[in-house]
Parts: sequence; structure tokens; C-alpha cells
Amino acid sequence: MSIGLAKRKMVTVLSIDGGGVRGIIPSTILGFLESKLQDLDGANARIADYFDIIAGTSTGGLVTTMLTAPNKNSRPMYEAKDINNFYFEHCPQIFPQKRRKNFFTSMTDAMKQGPKYDGKHLRSMTNGLLGDLTLKQTLTNVVIPTFDIKHLQPVVFTTIDAKENPLKNAKLSDVCVSTSAAPSYLPPHYFEVKDDQGNIRTYDLVDGGVAANNPTMMAISHINREMLKNNSEPMDATRLQVLSLGTGCAKFAEKYSAVAASKWSLVNWMFDNGSTPLLDIFGDASSDMVDFHVSTLFQSLNVKENYLRIQDDTLSGDASSVDIATETNLKSLVEIGNGLLKKPVSRVNLDTGRYEKCEGEATYEEALVRFAIQLSKGRKLRQTN
Repeated sequence: MSIGLAKRKMVTVLSIDGGGVRGIIPSTILGFLESKLQDLDGANARIADYFDIIAGTSTGGLVTTMLTAPNKNSRPMYEAKDINNFYFEHCPQIFPQKRRKNFFTSMTDAMKQGPKYDGKHLRSMTNGLLGDLTLKQTLTNVVIPTFDIKHLQPVVFTTIDAKENPLKNAKLSDVCVSTSAAPSYLPPHYFEVKDDQGNIRTYDLVDGGVAANNPTMMAISHINREMLKNNSEPMDATRLQVLSLGTGCAKFAEKYSAVAASKWSLVNWMFDNGSTPLLDIFGDASSDMVDFHVSTLFQSLNVKENYLRIQDDTLSGDASSVDIATETNLKSLVEIGNGLLKKPVSRVNLDTGRYEKCEGEATYEEALVRFAIQLSKGRKLRQTN
């Protein structure tokens, strides 16, 4: 099968949440994981060599593309350790801070002027980096969600669909811009895909976080869909190895209250004291619900160790923003990512939604070392087969 189900015992999934500049947090973690894989298998080892599916939403979609888009030597364009440099170079231009000040000083003017940022640098950067590369050329299978505002439905871009249907084989640059087009922050993205017969499919897309800010369940469903297409039994969690990376959230900050929100107008729900309540609520709710479902699935089958979710729910202030791209905040996010590696493995409490330390568990750093060993063994098994 195209996702390697028949070639090895475990099917491996990497999932990366959306979260704007907070994508630095999972990128820092991936840099550590890839370094451990290189310790095991040599300096040429790359994340894309080890995962059957890599799913990413919004900023996670950008990271997914950088990890899987081929360079001229048919190897990933980026090592994981270089992705943070990408954020430092481009985020200040995607989210220019002088524009941010104007936005907050006049809410009325900002609403008249359209989205908070014009998206020009994001489009030019992705076009320059990715050129005419399309989805079917990724080095492993990707799953990148977006949302079509014309038809009010999710549009999920995948490598397998792109290989099977030319009208779904979009340019990677268009996919990246689309999955990152957070409403009110960046403009929606329109593009067309044409097949060899001249048929055209049009897309009117916004941020994938509208559909699945945490794309883990979407990746698992994609595997099951492929199993069903091949008349196989649905994949059970005992054969899945899933690494799900969050971009941090502000559970402990207690950002909003019912007392204050009871007086809000529609404008306040969209923008309140520099925050975006509706987007925060939708994004966190989407991510948490997926984590609840996936965590429950693995726990119910007594294979909770097959699912590793790494998330920091203690963000506050600038660190919890999606677009504060100052050098100080970007460096702070790197420190948060490195600090998260030293924290004990935690799992979500299904009652409170907060992450709680698991008794007897090691740190995330140690868990990732074990994860790397399992990935390396799985790759060797696939190569042998």
C-alpha cells in the first residue's frame, strides 16, 4: 500500500498543530528528535524518512512542507534544526510589528482595512521556496487541512489524493498559503488547479485551523480510509505510533470571563484588548477535542504509550500570541520549547482539560529518545522488507 501498511508492523504518524509564531515550539522539539535519529542512523537522517504520514495545520502545515518538500537531490529541503531560523527570518516580515501597533490603536480603521496583515511576504516567500512543486511530490505522505469558505466545507490536501486525482494536486505554495490564512490575520487564498483535459477546480480557502487545528485525528482517519479502499480492516491503535505536537496554549492564564463577555458586542468577540476571543476559543476547542478523543482511544486499548502528545498549557502574555514576531518573543518561544523537553511526560485530564504529570514517566526528552529508537527500528524493518 502507498502508506506502507504491509511493509512494517507499526504505522507512524507525526502531527503538528496550528499556532502562528508558536510553531517554533514544535520545531524545537523536532530538531531534538531528528538529532537523536541522526545519532542512530547517521547525519543524513531526516524526519520524513521515519513517518508514514506527517499532518500539519496552519503553521504546522508550513513545517510539514519544509520537512517533506524535495530539494534538487530529492531530499528534504530543511533539516528540522534549521526551521527555527526560518521563523526568525520570515515571521517579522509576515507579521510586521509596526502594522500591529496601528491595528491596536484604531480598531475601526483596522476593520476597514481588511485583514491585519496583507500576506504578501508569505506568498512571495512560499512561491520562491517551493516554485512549481506539487503535493504528489512530497517525500512522505502529508495531510494538510484547509477550509473552503465558498462551499463551507473542509478541504484536506493529501499526497495520496494528489497522486490519484490531478485536480487535487495543488502546488505546495498554494497549500501553505491557504492553510495559514487565519481569518482576520491574513487574507483568504484563491487558486485554481487544472488537469490535462482542461478541467478546472477552484479553491477559496482559509486557515486549516477552522477545520482541525490539531490534525491528529484527521491523519488517523486518513489511514483508515486507505485501509477501507483496499478492503482491509480499519487500523487499530495497537499498530499506530503517533507523535502529536502542540504549539502551546494559555489554560492557566484564564484570559476571559463570563462576566466580562456578557457585555461584549460582535466586535469584542472578534477583538478584545489585543486578543481574538473567538479564534482562541475555536482553536483551543478543536485541538483539545482531538486530544481527548485520541487519548481516550489509546488508553481504552491499553496502549497509551503508542500516543505521545507534547503540549505546554502554561503560556501567558506575548508567548501565547500567534503573531508577536519580535526577536524577544521568538527567542522566548525557543526557550519554552527547550524547557518543555525537560518537563515530565503529562497527559490530558479528561475532566479538567489540563495536562497532568504521569506517575512513573520520564521527561519528554527521554520519551523522545525512546521514540527515536522505535522509529529507527521501524525504518530498518521497512528497508529489510
